Amino acid sequence: MHNHDILIRLRYALDIKNKDMVEIFKLGDIEVTREEVMQMLTKPKDDYYDEYDEYDDDMDEDEDGVNCNNMMLESFLNGLIIFKRGRQEPKPGQPQSQAPAVKNKESVNNILLKKLKIALTLTSEDMIDILEEAGVMITKGELSAILRKVGHRNYKECGDRYARNFLKGLTLRYRG
Repeated sequence: MHNHDILIRLRYALDIKNKDMVEIFKLGDIEVTREEVMQMLTKPKDDYYDEYDEYDDDMDEDEDGVNCNNMMLESFLNGLIIFKRGRQEPKPGQPQSQAPAVKNKESVNNILLKKLKIALTLTSEDMIDILEEAGVMITKGELSAILRKVGHRNYKECGDRYARNFLKGLTLRYRG
């Protein structure tokens, strides 16, 4: 699943207005205009995606508009946490800004689920219920493995199926 698909689905599921999208990006330390947000939320003309098609994460713009790379998506998710829960004051000795958590394309879905869990103050049971609403059965152990840090011995990569259905379940819960 591409980053602009995630933004489109998340915006719809949580019913986020355009001005709020700009504000959320700003809270995540990325300045974008309303027009740039609209371009990110527009599906490209070439709507066919090959599962082996690589998304160029280094490219910020193309002839159609603005691409949402991994750094922008993570900043948006960080901004969403601040938008929903407020800014957290760093503890003494804690660095001001965190290192980017998205290391590669494979970890995007894991980061998405982790940050949505924080932003929406969801418990593991809530997440399991949301996935069940979308027709996906997952155990608490499987969910725990998906939410673990990369490199942990029980870490499991979150596939597009879980991420897509989690966003679908959010839509059913918040808009249904």
